[in-house]
Amino acid sequence: QVQLVESGGGLVQAGGSLRLSCAASGRTFAAYDMGWFRQAPGKEREFVADITGGISYYRDSVKGRFTISRDNAKSTVYLQMNNLKPEDTAVYYCAARSVYDRNYGTSGYRDWGQGTRVTVSS
Repeated sequence: QVQLVESGGGLVQAGGSLRLSCAASGRTFAAYDMGWFRQAPGKEREFVADITGGISYYRDSVKGRFTISRDNAKSTVYLQMNNLKPEDTAVYYCAARSVYDRNYGTSGYRDWGQGTRVTVSS
């Protein structure tokens, strides 16, 4: 099991930027794919981005605005969010997936952080 702690959320105006961080501990960080998900009020949690085998994937609505990266030496994954929009408002969760669970897709993410809130004002 991997323990995950997110940070970096906050209140920002539309068009602004935030960088989320997620520090991992407990297992070999490099053996896990890392992802970011979000849940807006009244909505289901949705995939935002992840790094799988060194390749980054994004949901369409954040492509060109968000960048996911990881630093294996620091056991940390980041989500750089630029040109934020009010519809990006949500609680953002970091998640880890063992490389052996890749076939399960997003369902393979089994370890989750507590979330960090991002609020984008118009």
